[in-house]
Amino acid sequence: MARRPAPIGQPPRTGVAHIVDLVRETVPPLHPAGLPFVGGPLAVAVLGRRSKWVRNAGLVAAGACATFFRHPSRVPPNRPGVVVAPADGLVTLVDTAVPPAELDLGSEPVPRVSIFLSVLDVHVQRVPVGGRVMEVVHRRGQFKSADLAEASEVNERNSMHIRTNSGQDVAVVQIAGLIARRIINNAKVGDTLSIGDTYGLIRFGSRVDTYFPAGTTLLVERGQRAVGAETVLAELSQ
Repeated sequence: MARRPAPIGQPPRTGVAHIVDLVRETVPPLHPAGLPFVGGPLAVAVLGRRSKWVRNAGLVAAGACATFFRHPSRVPPNRPGVVVAPADGLVTLVDTAVPPAELDLGSEPVPRVSIFLSVLDVHVQRVPVGGRVMEVVHRRGQFKSADLAEASEVNERNSMHIRTNSGQDVAVVQIAGLIARRIINNAKVGDTLSIGDTYGLIRFGSRVDTYFPAGTTLLVERGQRAVGAETVLAELSQ
């Protein structure tokens, strides 16, 4: 869900349409994967409405799940050659590392940025750069805390290789965390993806690594907060 700006010169919406737009911009929609997690507690609240404790517990649980599975729209940058953050969260690593072996992107270290997602962050993943999906590989593994450096190697992960229209290779890796037990990636080999679009989700608490081609200029620092689809992580060499 990457929202593009309205065309210049388009008249502003008024009346009910304007109110609807304001609500959409203020209250993020729910990712479809969260519907069962919100619907279950709501059903409990309805069925147990005679009990204040059961009703309140169900409503609180539903609200917490709705917050976790929120899916806000984002406006990605339109300048060529940029790579945006694939997720909301804290930049915990800005270094060089060998890409996941399952993607066959070589054995030489390349620039890498790691983003840690706490349970309070938006947990959908965004396409970091437009291009064609060359490979998607799921690898089973451990469930250590995602903020550990070794998590990139030993934790369960889903790796995706994207080739840009200019022929540059970018890898984005969804990594499960201590309590994350489910990685969703809706992209398939051969798909053409647009920068900023939503392609996946991790439940609950996780990490996303992005690997760039050699020569890429990284534009973020460790400790910086990233906003998925909007924060520019790097510029690819031309």
